[in-house]
Amino acid sequence: FLCESLNISYLSPYLKVLGSNYSNGVNFAIGGSKTLPRDVLFALHVQVQEFLFFKDRSLELINQGQETPIDAEGFQNALYTIDIGQNDINALLSNLPYDQVVAKFPPILAEIKYAVQILYDNGSRNFWIHGTGALGCLPQKLSIPRKNYSYLDQNGCLKTYNRAAVAFNAALGSLCDQLNVELKNATVVYTDLFAIKYDLVASHTKYGFDRPLMTCCGYGGPPYNYDLRRSCQSPNATVCTDGSKFVSWDGVHLTEAANAVAAAAILSSAYSRPKLKFYQFCKA
Repeated sequence: FLCESLNISYLSPYLKVLGSNYSNGVNFAIGGSKTLPRDVLFALHVQVQEFLFFKDRSLELINQGQETPIDAEGFQNALYTIDIGQNDINALLSNLPYDQVVAKFPPILAEIKYAVQILYDNGSRNFWIHGTGALGCLPQKLSIPRKNYSYLDQNGCLKTYNRAAVAFNAALGSLCDQLNVELKNATVVYTDLFAIKYDLVASHTKYGFDRPLMTCCGYGGPPYNYDLRRSCQSPNATVCTDGSKFVSWDGVHLTEAANAVAAAAILSSAYSRPKLKFYQFCKA
């Protein structure tokens, strides 16, 4: 939706060999990736190193007289988006109490800061950084059997998971403010994805959703239609007839309809600090 708002093609994955189009940018993201440990396959640090290789190779080809989709000016003026950390937090929450989870945030934030610093040192100047979403509203987490329903808030989401997400985002937002001061001639925009995604649940009727905590694609039926042993990819899974009524597609990812609402909120700049429009960085 962000690409569509700019009337540009979707970003090709970096590892896609055939049919790639890098003229509008490159997607280095990998599903399930985390910030730490640093040297694990497709961790944030590895993604940054892949970008540096891509940039160096592109500029090398230009120096050899060949054409590339992105030149030196393009790399400098590009918008660098970072959306990571939720998998780190989810893994921690699965094994540790809240206080110990929050105590492990500093290394994660330090890794994000390090990634931005490396990009900045290599000429990047525009950054768009997303906070984590409402982890406590994911059907994947809600479906875990619990005896005590006091763990849930007024909208049926897990309090501890969301409390951790809010704490992480507060620290990440402060980090972005710090980077705006420290990095000369750079702009770092922080966007609160928790507020955006939690509103999909809390105000679901406003957006036309009637199943805010139930997956469209899953197994088991109400209330969450999620079974870890029979995921959306399972042959036993069922798919809803109208995905526009659901917030969650498979227990982790949003439906197309929910993504459209979230993208509109991102583009509005209402949830961003500083309140700069996405398109301001991406003038064709």
